[in-house]
Amino acid sequence: MTSKQNILFTAAMRATLVTATVLCAAAGVQAQDKPVTLKMSSWVPAQHPLNPSLQAWADDIKKASGGSITATLFPSEQLGKAFDHYDMARDGIADAAYINPGYQPGRFPIMAGASLPFLFSNGKSGSAAIDAWYRQYAEKEMKDVKFCFAFVHDPGTFHARKKITLPTDIKGMKIRPATSTIGQMVTSLGGTNVQASAPESRDMLERGVADAITFPWGSIGLFGIDKVVNYHMDVPLYVTPFVWALNKDKYNALSASQKKVIDDHCTSEWAEKVAGPWADFEFAGRAKIAALPGHEVYKLTPDQLDAWRKATAPGEAQWGEQVKKAGGDPKAVMDSLKASLVKYNAALQ
Repeated sequence: MTSKQNILFTAAMRATLVTATVLCAAAGVQAQDKPVTLKMSSWVPAQHPLNPSLQAWADDIKKASGGSITATLFPSEQLGKAFDHYDMARDGIADAAYINPGYQPGRFPIMAGASLPFLFSNGKSGSAAIDAWYRQYAEKEMKDVKFCFAFVHDPGTFHARKKITLPTDIKGMKIRPATSTIGQMVTSLGGTNVQASAPESRDMLERGVADAITFPWGSIGLFGIDKVVNYHMDVPLYVTPFVWALNKDKYNALSASQKKVIDDHCTSEWAEKVAGPWADFEFAGRAKIAALPGHEVYKLTPDQLDAWRKATAPGEAQWGEQVKKAGGDPKAVMDSLKASLVKYNAALQ
């Protein structure tokens, strides 16, 4: 072997050794990631379309983490009641939890603005819009948990035992509202709020404790509510905002590479991915209900719709007072939400 060949051989060997060292080091870092299992809690029934989306989120995390992060999904309130999911994520009863902030009136005043009437046109791009908007407030308003993403269902409406066409029809009715914001609207129109989580709602209606409910379309059949209400107002009245959040201690105990995997799955893109199949399911529910014998799905006239918009407009001022009490600027908050809805083509015209 010539001296030139020796030099080339030695250089090649060194490059090989360096490459091997780097690969071994990388493998060592990956090997140091301790196996982690997330307990994910969902309070909707197992057959609900949200659950497969949450499982798909977890499966993608498993793949991205090289199998070091796995998850088990517990649907149907197995780990706790729907009302308790924020505290469950805070306290570690669940490592990841599906939260309806509206189940706890007054606790999350900024997020409550997203459930004001006549804002969202749809649940898909609407989920990306609400997530992008709420990120600037989540760390303060939901400081007890690791915020992952926010999303909404496709717009819901009134489903009742009697036909509701005008705001004045609410007077004297007992209504289960989807959120505290919708509850304030019901009260302002002379109705009475009956608190119940989604899984409890059919029983409340069946026993006559409530006369009507605000609910998205597909879930009316899923929860059996179509068996106890017959009249359905065909208007995109409101959406319910939701949050997917993690236990802070669980997140903080992850390795740097594992945290990055979680962060990469806590984005506006993932908010829309998770909410998309559910939005499709709810949208399709309108036609299913319309085809049921004995059910009436009815649209509002332009005058009736205008009456609703005028009657519900003061709700924004009520909401604004709660935001002010929490130290926020309601105009800035609402302007920001509306701008996000326009940006993501999710604003109701």
